[in-house]
Amino acid sequence: MADTVSREVRSKMMRGIRGKDTRPEIIVRKYLFSQGFRYFLHGRNLPSKPDLVMPKYRLAIFVHGCFWHRHPLCKYATTPKTRRDFWVNKLEGNLARDKHSQAQLIDRGWRVCVVWECALRHSQKTTLNELVHFICSDADYAEFSWNQEPRME
Repeated sequence: MADTVSREVRSKMMRGIRGKDTRPEIIVRKYLFSQGFRYFLHGRNLPSKPDLVMPKYRLAIFVHGCFWHRHPLCKYATTPKTRRDFWVNKLEGNLARDKHSQAQLIDRGWRVCVVWECALRHSQKTTLNELVHFICSDADYAEFSWNQEPRME
């Protein structure tokens, strides 16, 4: 099936996709700040520059888009039909980099949390409350997703 917009329009749309300060990331930042938590943005001294870094809790928080980070079993994690080989390589590379950087953080003694975009779309209040619960817990890893129970280890 052909694209519904011209190449120029599609190119402009893709250029507009942000890597930082995304809507889901800002939702998490505003909520945590309102709850009295303080953090740094995009920790430059850590692997893969987590979206939020909370040194007091030795915690790195990633706010992942379901499409770009290949959220398993999520309806938003589709693969484009055009240039399929390019997209599969790109998106699988993102997934491999995510796993590697999270493992590096854990090896350095950091706790890791992944908040998926779909969790904020469908159950924002619950997700944010569970995130605060995780921050105050002793768990080393958490993942918050809409289609699954929160995973804390």
